[in-house]
Amino acid sequence: MKILVINGPNLDLLDQRDKQLYGALNLHKIQNLLEVEFPEVFFEFNQTYNEFEFSSMIRDAQSQFDGIVINPGGFSHTSIIIRDSIDISNIPIIEVHLSNISSREYFRNNLITAAKTIGYVSGFKEYGYLSAVYILKKIYSQIKN
Repeated sequence: MKILVINGPNLDLLDQRDKQLYGALNLHKIQNLLEVEFPEVFFEFNQTYNEFEFSSMIRDAQSQFDGIVINPGGFSHTSIIIRDSIDISNIPIIEVHLSNISSREYFRNNLITAAKTIGYVSGFKEYGYLSAVYILKKIYSQIKN
């Protein structure tokens, strides 16, 4: 199985962010965690500040990957472009948020991108990524059987 992981703005700065909200791991350590937990899965990790690039990665993944995990960061509240790319994708996409967005500022509760994914995980820090991959593996195994 091949899974693309796409991270949005400021997620490369996890070392500088509130660890109680976002956890203690940076993206490199999250990638290592996934690779250790799921050695049978090929992962490609990306991080971008560019909305068009984020959208293009989703579009281009359809012929190369079996599923996508996204953490759009701030794009999840604003990006119609990414939402539309998710909507037309023919592979399952799960959105992850490290912090519990429902307990934060009101504007973080409007997830326009998550509405087009098969579901989202919020509030479990790095374990959200593990959960998303576990779910994608289950979905993939059902499709293949």
